[in-house]
Amino acid sequence: MAITLNNGFKMPVVGLGVWRMDGKDVRDLIINSIKLGYRHFDCAVIWVRVPYFFSFTDWDNREMGGYVKMQSSIQYGHSLIVLLVAYMLYSCFYDMDLVFISGQELFDFMSCIVDDIIRVNVSLTFILCFTADYKNEAEVGEALSEAFKTGLFLSYPVRLQLWNSDHGHVLEACKDSLKKLQLDYLDLYLVHFPVAVKHTGVGQTDSPLDKDGVLDIDTTISLETTWHAMEDLVSKGLVRSIGISNYDIFLTRDCLAYSKVKPAVNQIETHPYFQRDCLVKFCQKHGICVTAHTPLGGAAANAEWFGTVSCLDDPVLKALAEKYKKTVAQIVLRWGIQRNTVVIPKTSKFERLKENFEVFDFELAKEDMDKIKAIDRKYRTNQPAKFWGIDLYA
Repeated sequence: MAITLNNGFKMPVVGLGVWRMDGKDVRDLIINSIKLGYRHFDCAVIWVRVPYFFSFTDWDNREMGGYVKMQSSIQYGHSLIVLLVAYMLYSCFYDMDLVFISGQELFDFMSCIVDDIIRVNVSLTFILCFTADYKNEAEVGEALSEAFKTGLFLSYPVRLQLWNSDHGHVLEACKDSLKKLQLDYLDLYLVHFPVAVKHTGVGQTDSPLDKDGVLDIDTTISLETTWHAMEDLVSKGLVRSIGISNYDIFLTRDCLAYSKVKPAVNQIETHPYFQRDCLVKFCQKHGICVTAHTPLGGAAANAEWFGTVSCLDDPVLKALAEKYKKTVAQIVLRWGIQRNTVVIPKTSKFERLKENFEVFDFELAKEDMDKIKAIDRKYRTNQPAKFWGIDLYA
């Protein structure tokens, strides 16, 4: 099941997030998720941040079943495999760094990790590996290194990050990544957070703080300037679609007012305790797909990091889970889908991975959707002030 973006491309409505996941968990998680049907990943690695470009001709794919001959396009099951390379203009917001995989109905290529080796099905010899800010780079790098030794494909390292300091250097940063990736264009490029900070050099990973430990915001660069630079990428054929992330209704409205190319996506925090119904409806009214990060309210992870309360313990949601013979998480994800949003829950457990994808065999009744609507607390669980020393939502 997919949502059609305003440029005609399709994005699967359920994805998988891996923020704060230990690298050792990623290998089995990715291959299991692909087996279950996932085609949309919010993936990442940290510190050295070295992604890879792959080119090869064949692969004895025992884990996925059968020998695959790589050609200009490949047949996988009964459908072509296609991948949208989704790339974010990253402004160093701590919890949602890179939307990595978004799919179309037919898939040209996909990436997966098999056993302890990253193995990749591709067409046209392209693949982007995971990269961003999730602290699981070491194990992924080990898997890549082992795969390189097998001779299954040729590879070389590239740098893939665009940081918060790139708002004033969009074209330069995009070209830098495209050159390293040997790609002609990107499919989706997101301004990840509506703030520009002091430029530290293209490809740098700094989130500069001032002498008081507060994010060093660059007041000379407007969001409008950044957006027009993003639009130039589209006109130059470097990017197909552009989008925004963590924009509120006013910033989204302003973007629509000054934009020539309308944002395709707005990726925001939204869940039953933080429904943001006005923002969601506003985006959808104007053809902007809403992607929900933290769709389960952060659960135990955010409770540990920020001391927040999880909506998964809400008695209304528990009662609905009992009624539909589903988990509370499944109820919440189904609610998100029925709002016509894309959801990208995170889990490191196979049983929950499976459960989170089993949300297409039931539908919440209108009265139950209304019950969930009534428990909105306008309660944000992600608090960047902890890391930046400033509350950008104030």
